[in-house]
Amino acid sequence: MNQLLHTPEGVRDIYSDECERKHILEDRLHQILKSYGFHPIQTPTFEFFDIFGKEIGSTPSKDLYKFFDREGNTLVLRPDFTPSIARCASKYYMEDEIPIRFCYTGNTFINNSSYQGLLKETTQSGAELIGDGSVGADAELISLTIQLLLGAGLKEFQISVGHVDFLKGLFEAAELGEDMEEEIHELLLNRNFYGVEERISHCGLNDDLNYLFGLLKDVMLTKEKIIEAKKRAEAYPKIYNSLDRLEQLGDLLRVYGVEQYVSYEMAMVSRLNYYTGVIFSGYTFGSGEAVVKGGRYDHLLEYFGKSAPAIGFAIVIDQLMSALQRQNIRIPFENKTKWFIYNEKRRAEAIQDAIALRRQGENVEMMPLSETNTEEAYRRYADQFHIQDIVYYI
Repeated sequence: MNQLLHTPEGVRDIYSDECERKHILEDRLHQILKSYGFHPIQTPTFEFFDIFGKEIGSTPSKDLYKFFDREGNTLVLRPDFTPSIARCASKYYMEDEIPIRFCYTGNTFINNSSYQGLLKETTQSGAELIGDGSVGADAELISLTIQLLLGAGLKEFQISVGHVDFLKGLFEAAELGEDMEEEIHELLLNRNFYGVEERISHCGLNDDLNYLFGLLKDVMLTKEKIIEAKKRAEAYPKIYNSLDRLEQLGDLLRVYGVEQYVSYEMAMVSRLNYYTGVIFSGYTFGSGEAVVKGGRYDHLLEYFGKSAPAIGFAIVIDQLMSALQRQNIRIPFENKTKWFIYNEKRRAEAIQDAIALRRQGENVEMMPLSETNTEEAYRRYADQFHIQDIVYYI
C-alpha cells in the first residue's frame, strides 16, 4: 500500500459536496445553540494527560492518543470536550456564581480497537451548562438536544433517558460486592438484560429490590411505572430520588412539548464515569451508534478547584451525517460560486471584475483557458461541482 495516498485506519478525508454539507450542518446547529444563549468556546486539541486521567473518569488510558512535549510532559489528543471545558471554566470563571453556557464544534480522537469499525477522529458539536443543578436545566438541555436533531432534518429519533443513581442505589441496597457490580455493569453496556436477570435471581433479594432490578430490562418506562417504582423504593433514598428526578423531568419535558421524543431507561450506563445524575443518548435509523450523548456531571469541576453542578451533551456530527444520508434526508446545498474563465488577453479585465464582485459578497473562482483546459472540459467540471454561472473572457 502506498502510504502517501492513504489515510491511517480510523480516519478519512471529507471533501467536495460532503464537506460543504457538513459545514452547513455545523452552522445550522451553531445558530440553534446561540438561540438558547450558549456562547462559543475553543479549547486546545491536546491537553496534559491528567485532564483525562483515571481520576477524572474520562476515556480509559489505553484508548488515548498520547505523546510527549520537549519538557517530557505527557500530552493527550482530546477524546472528549467536557473535561477540557470544565478545566477552562474553573480557570476563568472560578468566582462566578451565575450559570455559564458554552457551545463548541471540533474534533475528538479515540484510539478504538480496529475490530470495532469506528472512526478514531470524529467531529462533535455540543453544549455545556455550568452552575445550574436544577431539574429545569436537565429539561432545557434535553429539549435543546431534540431541537438540534429536528433542525438537522431528522424526523424519527428517540432520546433515551436514565439516571446514574438508580443503578448505584440498587448496588448499595443489594450489597452485591464489587466483582458482581462490575459484571452487571458490563452486561448492561452490552445490553444483556437476561444475563443481569440470571445473576440477580441467585442473590436472595426481597420483593421490592427484585421488582426494581426488573425495571432494568424495561426500555420504555412510563410515568405510571415510575410512580409505582417510587413506592417500591421508599426504603432506598438514592433509588427513590433518582426516580423522583425523572418524574419531575418528564413533567417539564411535557411543558416543552417534546415528550414524544423521550423514553426512560433505567439500565442506561456510560463508560464515562464522571456522570452523576441524569444521562441520555439519542438514536435514529441508519446509525449503529448514538448520534448524541450527554448527562449531568455535578462533581467534575471540583477536580479543577471549582464547586459547580453541570450538564452537557455532544452530537457526533459524523454519525448524524450518516443517519441523514441513509434516511435520504438531504442537506440543501447550492454552489453560488461564479467561474471566470479567461485567456491571457482579457486576464486583467477578469481580475478587476472578480475583485468588484467579491467586494459585493459574491464568490468568484478564476481559471485560465488553455489548450488542455478547453471550454468543453470546464463545462464538464462545472456540472461535477454544481457550478451554475460561468463567465468567459475570451
